[in-house]
Amino acid sequence: MAYETIKYEIAEQILTITLNRPDKLNAFNAQMQAELIDALDAADKDDNIRAIIVTGAGRGFCAGADLSSGADTFDRDARRGPVKRFADGRVDYSDPQVRDGGGQVTLRVFKCLKPVIAAVNGPAVGIGVTMQLAMDIRIASEAARFGFVFSQRGIVPEAASSWFLPRIVGISQALEWCYSGRVFPAQEALAGRLVSKVVPPDDLLPTARALAKEFAAKTAPVSVALIRQMMWRMMGADDPMEAHKVDSRGIYARGRSDDVKEGVVSFLEKRPAQFKNKVSTDMPDYFPWWTEREYK
Repeated sequence: MAYETIKYEIAEQILTITLNRPDKLNAFNAQMQAELIDALDAADKDDNIRAIIVTGAGRGFCAGADLSSGADTFDRDARRGPVKRFADGRVDYSDPQVRDGGGQVTLRVFKCLKPVIAAVNGPAVGIGVTMQLAMDIRIASEAARFGFVFSQRGIVPEAASSWFLPRIVGISQALEWCYSGRVFPAQEALAGRLVSKVVPPDDLLPTARALAKEFAAKTAPVSVALIRQMMWRMMGADDPMEAHKVDSRGIYARGRSDDVKEGVVSFLEKRPAQFKNKVSTDMPDYFPWWTEREYK
């Protein structure tokens, strides 16, 4: 796909995805949705990519949904044509046309096999902040601003944020920000644990790249891919036995791998490890261990 609303740049095994509609503060639209999903698909297939950074061009990260359609911005029937309905006139909510576009992006981020870092360079409101919630780490510039502004627009949080946000910041903080819909500064985001650190604007991308390099430098790609899915998916498990099952499968399968032999021997020989297993071809046979949920 030739990208128009994002930039896709690889250097030193790090993919930087830059939201690239700076004249509109990188406002989110259907084309950006499709391009982000395509970019993540490509990243998962590319063994040269060891980590992903997402940032924004210009002075904003993402100003939220593109509101250029005015009052019809969130009216799916008006913008796409009527969705399916039952004979009695009730909406068939299983119609894919009903699906929230932002949620399709965050669900794709959730499934990603590479670490994802948000480098928040400026305002991030609405989908501009909820798209970050499925990313692993959020680093903010001092110029960043955040807002879960849905209540002030007469709509509700989207992008599966009702699942992600309380797990990240706790239910009270999540509700405070969503009830008020106010825009708040980076330091408040740090205090509320939405971001892990706040840095001067010029330090933002270097800080994100240093972290990405740390993830890539001495680690086994397959192990990192498994760790990412283990941690995220266990947040929804109903008992620690579910984690024990997956841990046990991982220890068994990886324990017999060439990567583990290399990891142990390189440690004993006091030399850097050379991990050769690839995410594209060498994920263990128990992966994925979950049944993929369908939209219905």
